[in-house]
Amino acid sequence: MAAGLVQVTAPLVGTFYQASSPGGEPFVQVGDIVEPGHQLAIIEAMKLLNSITADVRGRVHAVHPQDGEVVEYAQPLFDLVPVD
Repeated sequence: MAAGLVQVTAPLVGTFYQASSPGGEPFVQVGDIVEPGHQLAIIEAMKLLNSITADVRGRVHAVHPQDGEVVEYAQPLFDLVPVD
């Protein structure tokens, strides 16, 4: 990981979704500015939908998993570049 990036990791094992519905608009895309609490994605685990949110204000630098991909605990999901 490059210096200065903040990495958002998966808090649990489940299926990663970039939008609230199939074919829907992604919550965020590379280049978007997000604020703390901004929803980045959803991880579905055991039929429960878990929101993944930003902890810092920053620009989305990378989205690692593909939509619908199963992710593991602590797997990198997003890289954010902090912005003042």
